[in-house]
Amino acid sequence: MQKEKIKQAIEILEELNIDLWITFVRESETIHDPCLDMIVGTNCTWQSAFMVSRNGKTIAIIGSLDKERIKNTGVFDDIRVYVSGIGESLISAIRELNPKEIAINTSINDHMSDGLTHGMYETLMEYLSKAEFDGKMLSSEKIISALRGRKSVTELERIKASIAATEEIYSRVSTFMKPGMSEKNVADFILDCVYKQNLETSWEENSCPAVFTGPFSAGAHADPTARTIEKGHVLNIDFGAKKDGYCSDIQRTWYFLRDGEKEAPEPVMRGFNTIIESVQKTAEAICPGKMGCEIDDVARNYILSRGYPEFQHGTGHQVGRSTHDGAGGLSPRWERYGETPFYRLEEGQVYTIEPRLPIDGYGVATVEEMIVVTKNGFEWLSHPQKEILLIG
Repeated sequence: MQKEKIKQAIEILEELNIDLWITFVRESETIHDPCLDMIVGTNCTWQSAFMVSRNGKTIAIIGSLDKERIKNTGVFDDIRVYVSGIGESLISAIRELNPKEIAINTSINDHMSDGLTHGMYETLMEYLSKAEFDGKMLSSEKIISALRGRKSVTELERIKASIAATEEIYSRVSTFMKPGMSEKNVADFILDCVYKQNLETSWEENSCPAVFTGPFSAGAHADPTARTIEKGHVLNIDFGAKKDGYCSDIQRTWYFLRDGEKEAPEPVMRGFNTIIESVQKTAEAICPGKMGCEIDDVARNYILSRGYPEFQHGTGHQVGRSTHDGAGGLSPRWERYGETPFYRLEEGQVYTIEPRLPIDGYGVATVEEMIVVTKNGFEWLSHPQKEILLIG
């Protein structure tokens, strides 16, 4: 997997006209740079520099006791080991490569590209000064955004497997839930399924799954509570399974029939169908080259046009090794998203589509699907929910 991503990284450096990318870390089990999972596949203890050059050369400069661990990954062609300090080896490598531009792991816009601590930044700047580097310093944001976004064949297969596991668990929970159960009961059932299948949750277990029932449930990202499921409630679940290091993120919506009801009432169906229509219209707008905010406009404007309030989050985000993966998103032009709403979609990126709206007196309707951007449009990765799930 890491070899595939290193090969991609070299291609991206050539594409962006950047000579050298350095990921500079230490004690990475404690202060973990997300890039290490992609390009190294293990942790390191002492100051370490993982260097990928535009000319195809890859160098790992590491502490002596990390040698076998890094060597066994088989990723880096040139492994240079130090004992007393990294400075001499790092300065020598920079002079040898003689780059005009160096991208480092710091970023304003993307948390996945911002693993360099301030102390390590100051240390790196001192070494670059001693190496007499007088070129341009860049954020590795564009490299990492492209690298995380452009899923390899292996990555895409792993994401599909995690989606299949998630959908299978959703089919089980539909037969398990009954009025009188609590949100926590439902969450515990899902977690039990995760454990029995030797899976992980896509994010922290206290809120994966997130379960929301009825009109007074907590907002998105809240933990399941003792709130009881009642007849007449709309219930939704936000859940993803992680399998072989890759995540899924899918939401589904149910309605609990009241006595004598054979279908959900009109307000519930109007809200639910608005969500389904919004998801479909958003997916149909996706194609490489469009900005994320343009796709967000489709979902946001449609829901507003139907008389519902604006949802308070982006329409979708990338998924991969983490639930929120890659810099670009299907996001509105809000300050909190920085420049990322203006990043353009690329073939191979995997996104969620997840609008939501309140249904007064019943709960919240939301469906979250997963797609991959293709050469000319999109392909569904999840099996889209088209009908509200009814529990009698």
